[in-house]
This record gives sequence, structure tokens and C-alpha cells, in this order.
Amino acid sequence: MTPPRQPLLHDALTVLRAPTQVWSAPSGAMGAAPIHGVYLADVRIVRGLELSVGGAVPEHIATGAPSASEACIQFLLRDLDDPTPDPGVRLDITRTVDANGMTETLRLSSRQPHELTTRIRVALTADASLMESIKQGRPEHAAVAPVVTNGVATWSGESVDVCLSSDGFALAAADGSITLTADITVPARGETTLSWRLDASDRIAAVRGADGPAPWSTPDIAAGDARLARWVAQSLTDLDALRMTTTSRPDQQFLAAGAPWFFTLFGRDSLWAARFLLPLGTGLAADTLRVLAGLQGTAMVDDTAEEPGKIMHELRRQTLVVDDATSLPPLYYGTVDATALWICLLHDAWRWGMPDDDVRALLPSLERALEWMRDHGDADGDGLLEYVDRSGHGLANQGWKDSGDSVQWRDGSLADGPIALCEVQAYAYEAAMHGAELLDAFGRDGGDTWRAWATELKRLFHDTFWITDPALTGDLGPYPAIALDAHKRPVDTVTSNIGHLLGTGLLDAEQSALIARRLADPAMSSGYGLRTMATDSGGYWPLSYHGGAVWTHDTAIAVLGLARDGHAAEAAELISGLLRAAEGFAYRVPELHSGDGLDQVASPVPYPAACRPQAWSAASAVAVLQAVLGMEPAEDGAVTVRPLDVAGAVRVDGVMRGSQRLRVDSSGAVTAS
Repeated sequence: MTPPRQPLLHDALTVLRAPTQVWSAPSGAMGAAPIHGVYLADVRIVRGLELSVGGAVPEHIATGAPSASEACIQFLLRDLDDPTPDPGVRLDITRTVDANGMTETLRLSSRQPHELTTRIRVALTADASLMESIKQGRPEHAAVAPVVTNGVATWSGESVDVCLSSDGFALAAADGSITLTADITVPARGETTLSWRLDASDRIAAVRGADGPAPWSTPDIAAGDARLARWVAQSLTDLDALRMTTTSRPDQQFLAAGAPWFFTLFGRDSLWAARFLLPLGTGLAADTLRVLAGLQGTAMVDDTAEEPGKIMHELRRQTLVVDDATSLPPLYYGTVDATALWICLLHDAWRWGMPDDDVRALLPSLERALEWMRDHGDADGDGLLEYVDRSGHGLANQGWKDSGDSVQWRDGSLADGPIALCEVQAYAYEAAMHGAELLDAFGRDGGDTWRAWATELKRLFHDTFWITDPALTGDLGPYPAIALDAHKRPVDTVTSNIGHLLGTGLLDAEQSALIARRLADPAMSSGYGLRTMATDSGGYWPLSYHGGAVWTHDTAIAVLGLARDGHAAEAAELISGLLRAAEGFAYRVPELHSGDGLDQVASPVPYPAACRPQAWSAASAVAVLQAVLGMEPAEDGAVTVRPLDVAGAVRVDGVMRGSQRLRVDSSGAVTAS
């Protein structure tokens, strides 16, 4: 018997508009792969779709996606055609997805001088399987019984109600399936159109799709290398389709973490994605901050990992069963970094132009978040931030690398918790310093207290995290440990976590240069981005989720830090890798991809179960644009631009930000109009 396996995603067609997503073969058919189906939130409502014309399966020839929410699929109908080589009868299907469901429009067209008659048949298999079961390779194939009444099919399961209607089809239901049939005539040198529509509603929804336009400006990028412009354009349409709100706050938007597994609010993911998008406006950041502040912890609850002042990890419609040992309640707080990242986003959004009144309204949440870092984030009182799961059924690792084997010693053995991650100390230092700046600017007390706290954190980090043994450091010199283990020993594996320290203020110039040099080393830089673990580590494997694969957002964070700390050549090296990856994935860069190097493979290798699109991977395109241009907010509210000055780096000649056009001439000088 084949053991349960997580579905592969890399070769599936994805069309989505949160909270609806449709996964199929490139031909639009569903059922051949475990991920296939139509989903509303975390429930699959259709698991099979078959199409025939005149009793034969149409011959698929092309699929295109004008946007994240629409696909155009073309077929030949040679059984209806004449025997000449040129195809003269075709079928075009337009699949459109919105927040409430999907529509398929079928257009049959012919160049023949006589009319054609045929029968179209569409067979849908109804379902009510939970996403968590599908992800674990244990699909329920829930028993549902569609009923057809007055030409409309309906069914329900897992608190989701579904309605299937059509224009031009007759509907019939039997044995859990719905069949749509139509006897049609295609006029001579003409066409015939039919359609069907699927609507669904979730009675226990925690999140819903966002209405209205996207809350960011669309840049107009002029560059000799077109890859960055194409990546940004694809990313923004993907991010538009990932916009959501909570059901309790429908006026406040955030970005869902990613399709298919994380189609909901994630504190860390939504914060990083909003932070990357700040050069295009502060509206999304402001909403994300407000949504998360509304869910900020107020009490000590071990079962949910809630603590006063803490920012949540994820929101679901019901308890999420990950495996036999891990189940997460609908509102779960098991993250060590989201609280500090919330503070960092508030500060950065203020610097980028978030209105003072909007910032002022969030200052009480800022103060509670700062207090959480000191009073609860530092679980053992040693001045550093650690995490530990007190519930017995939560996440064992609670940084961004939250898989069970993400914190390893160089020999591949696992570190014991509680764990103090290096990047979390950097986030906390930056949060305390920037939180103090906000308190000062808005006339509130406590700034000096938090600066003193940050100074002590910095001292502790310098004293405890650095690996200096020449047998480990080699010619590249000292480097920070990924973490301190339960015994406060520095875990000696070289990982991408150290890239998150750059640009935060935690490092001195010499330390920053040491990290920059190590990130650019071939053991870390794959040519398609930054590996999560160095190739000389015992646990390294290019397809290990957090032990060797490349995460786009992880590389983008390092790129921004390198650029801010003045390491242009190293930033350009990683940017070049991300552009190669973007091109290799047709500019929809997945959640992660293989760590196989440019010297080994001619194009990036997929991590086949990776989310795509994924919010922080897509938003990384804007982070790279920011790094290339050196865009930073100035004290007077304007935007400064200092393009990367390095041979071989992608050059951006101009970009739109709101109504302002920024132009970069051949000498690197910047003008605004």
C-alpha cells in the first residue's frame, strides 16, 4: 500500500481570487493529480472535471493566463474538422475565478462553410474534503449528494454551500457527480458560446475576499533588462488575487500567505509582504497593522500560545490538524518573531508616509508589543528572545523556519529547545530602537528605556552568538550561529538566517562585511538565490525545506540588508540569482525552489510541493526593485534613490511611485518629475 504523500503542485495550472482557488492540469481537466479541484477557503468543493465534445476529448494546444484570476485554454476539435492540415474548428475556454466561485465560458468556432452539430458534455465530481487532509495525502473524498432543482445543482459539506448553474446546458446529478450536456449547432464560419457558473459560501468563514482595487500603486519600470519589470508585473497580479480581509473587519485588507496551503492570515508572512510593498504605498501596511492589532494577545493561554501583547501566527476557520502530534487552534499565536516584525512594519510605514493619525491610533498596541518582547518573548529572563511550545500540540519551531528539522548542528543533529534564533534578536533590536523612535516622535514616555534594553540585547548577541573557532570558520572568518540551544550553546551551522541581521543595526561594520562575504560564497549563493543552509553542512540537501532549498523572500531580505549596509557587489550577486529564478519560473516565483546550483542545472529546479503564488515570494520582486534603485524614505517624507553601483547589476532607468516619475540616467543621477 502506498503511504500518504503530500500532493505535488509544480506542474498544475492555478487560477485564484481569494478565498477561491482552482487547481487543474494545464488543459483545465481535474482529477488526475491529488491537488486538482475547486476550493473555497480550506474546503475542496469539486475534485473532478472532464470535458468531451462529440464523445471525444478535445486536443489541448495552449494555455495562457492574462491574470492570476483568469486562464484561457485552447483546444482543437479535429473530429469535427475537415481533413486538411490547417485546423479549422477550435474550442476556447475562459476560466475566471472570483471571491465567490468560478465561471467557465466555452466558445466553439469554425471556419467551415457549413454548420456543425455536436454534443458537449462536462462532468463534475462534487466534494467536501478538507485541505488539511489533502495536504497530508489523506483525501476524504467526502460523500456529498448534489441535487438538481429547476436546472440548478446544489450540495453542501463542511459548512460550505455550493450552487452550480449554467447558460445553455442541461444538468443532471447522480452518484456524487453533476453532468452538464448541450446539443449545439455552430453556424457556418461562426461560433457558439455556452457557460457554467459555480458559487460557494462558507458558513463558518474566518476570512473572505477583499473588495475594491489593490491598495498600492503600479510601477512603470523602464530597464534594459526586462526580467525585473516582468517579475514585478506578474507579482502584482498575483498579490492582487491574494488580498483578503477577516470576516469581522471587512474594511481592512491583508495578503494571504499563499496558495494552496496557507490561504489565510499569517502574522509573519503578511507583515513581511506588506513591508516589501512599502515603496508602492502604505495602505496595505496600515490595514495589515490594524488587523493584527485587533487580534493582539491579551491573556496567558497555553493552548493557543497567546500572551499579552503578542501578535498572532495564523487564523483558520477551525482547528488545523497538522499531524498526530500537532494541532493548531483556529486562532494560534505560536510565533516568536511576528510581534517584533509588527513594530518594524509600523515604524517603516510611518517613515514611508503613513499618516500620523493612523500611526498614533496604534501606539497603545506598539507599547504592548514592546512589553511582550521583554516580559514574555524572553522566556528564561536571559535578555534574549526564545520560543518554547507549552501546549504540547503546537509548533516545535516558531521562527520563520518552522519545520521540525530547521535548527541543526553542523553534523546534522537537531538542537534542543528552547531556541533563541539569531534573526529574532535582530528583529527585536530593530523593533526596540524604532519603537523608541516612534515613542519619542509622538511624545510618549519610554524611549530611553527601550534603547537601553536594545543596547543590552546587542551586547548579549555579540558575546554569545559568534562562531570564532578557525576549524569551523575557515578562510571566510567568524559568523553568527543560527541559534543558541537550550544550554545556550551557539548552534554552528551556516544558514541564511544570518542574512536577516544585515541592515537592522545589530551589527558593526566589520561583522556586516563578514556576513556579506559568507552569503556570496558558493556554499550559500546557488546562482538562483540564497540557500537556507550551506552545502558543507551535514544536513544539507537541495530539496530540504529549510535545510538547503532557496526561499525567495529569504534572499530578498538579505538583498535589502546588503544594499543598506553598502555591500553592492554581494547584493547584485543575489539579485542576479533571483532574476534567473524568476525567468525560470515564468515570473511566478514559488514559495521555495531547489538549492541546486547554476553550475549543476540550467534552470531552477522546483520544490514540487511549494505554494505558488505565495505572498512574500511575489512581494520580493518589489524588494529587489527597491534595492536596485536604493529607494528609501527621507526625513522630509520624500523618497531618496541611490541606485546600486556595480558592473553587471540590472539597471532600472525609471519607475513610477504614485504620481512621481523617478528617472535614473546613465551616470546614476536621479531626477523626479
